Amino acid sequence: MAKLLDQWHAEHVVFARLLDLFDTQIAAFHDGERPNYELMTDIVDYLRRYGDSFHHPREDAAFGRLVARDPDMRLPVNRLLQEHRVIARASDELLERLGEIADDVMTTRSDVEMAAATYLVYYRHHLATEERRVMPRARDLLSEEDWAAAQAATPEAPDPLTDADFSDHYRELRQYLAQHAKR
Repeated sequence: MAKLLDQWHAEHVVFARLLDLFDTQIAAFHDGERPNYELMTDIVDYLRRYGDSFHHPREDAAFGRLVARDPDMRLPVNRLLQEHRVIARASDELLERLGEIADDVMTTRSDVEMAAATYLVYYRHHLATEERRVMPRARDLLSEEDWAAAQAATPEAPDPLTDADFSDHYRELRQYLAQHAKR
């Protein structure tokens, strides 16, 4: 079921694009400009909700099976599993800082930038490690049964950015992506 691995890769491409978009907004913030805070919040919230609810649990299941087939993968897989938790916590911290801005609560520029930097560094490193080191081994070693177990780790759910039956929750993000589609 390399199809699931292909889906993860496609999601990683979207995730990386969203991180780049977030980075442009945080750069504007750093330069004293007014970034699009709703867009920034939508990006982090989407990556937190979709990643933690659907993407990461399937990876976790596949990675556990990968370690069973190749014990040398234990250390990199354990790091990735830990990074899933760190990224979740960094997301929560960043959403809290962005929420303070939205609520006109005093927060320091350095606190926002530190939360954003932690989030971006961890997430980008995480994606690169999965793509470069773990996914190729999974493609080589996992059986159809392993892939089926990974697929079953979470129920099927629509991607709120691309599915036609989405709520208005990520309106700002969908509009931006539609206006700036890669050609």
